[in-house]
Amino acid sequence: MKLKVDFVHGHGDAKEERVVLSVLEDCNLNRYMVCDATYTSDGKISNKNRHSKWFVNKEVKKGERISLHTRVGEDNDERQGGTLWHHIYWNFKSPIWNDDGDAAVLVEISDWETTRSR
Repeated sequence: MKLKVDFVHGHGDAKEERVVLSVLEDCNLNRYMVCDATYTSDGKISNKNRHSKWFVNKEVKKGERISLHTRVGEDNDERQGGTLWHHIYWNFKSPIWNDDGDAAVLVEISDWETTRSR
């Protein structure tokens, strides 16, 4: 995997919530998705993904950082010190991460197919 989830910050406060990721190798973000999953009673990740964010078509470079914000905002890039940060917004008005055990699951997508439900 060419990205890595570092941590979730600001649980329970939509203005502060964000998932922070590191870019380990040059890649396109459109091959990745972050999901908000819960845990089962025995402590394993469940298959209940409540929210998911498929990243946009954007090339990123090794060493850059990504901040996936829960709140409403416009995607932008910002250099902080020597690091380029990609700020991406989920555009929720309320928090999605809670303190009692959500997990940020990073998924690498190699191929996909879609169909319209009827």
